[in-house]
Amino acid sequence: MERNPMRRQLQTLRKSLFDQGYLDDQFVQLEELQDDANPNFVEEVVTLYYRDSGRIILNIEQALERKPFDFNKLDAYMHQFKGSSSSIGAKKVKAESTLFREYCRSRNGEGCMRTFQQLKKEYATLRRKLEAYFQLARQAGPVETACRPK
Repeated sequence: MERNPMRRQLQTLRKSLFDQGYLDDQFVQLEELQDDANPNFVEEVVTLYYRDSGRIILNIEQALERKPFDFNKLDAYMHQFKGSSSSIGAKKVKAESTLFREYCRSRNGEGCMRTFQQLKKEYATLRRKLEAYFQLARQAGPVETACRPK
């Protein structure tokens, strides 16, 4: 029975994403929307998130290259990015987004630059981890039901 060990591995990987603070309950809510009619719903939503948020990150990078900083524009971009990140439960990315916005409000350009670099690291790390998770999920087959991590 090859599926059992793979499912256990999938559950362990999923639990680690929560335990390490990469995901929050919003991800569970997405999983609860997934059903037999749309078995890849969560993966599709996350794929769309990374496609669309990549454009926002590019906008922020370009805005950070212009001096003096337009903190209002930076804050608006990050507000949009934070909302998208929240919608998939990207906990660490959301936390960095919040910090970036605080630096925008205090007009701290150096803080914005530093936080944005950390945000990009968290964003890339989560992407790698979720890609591995979804790859394993496809190999393991459909998961029975979504449940909150213990």
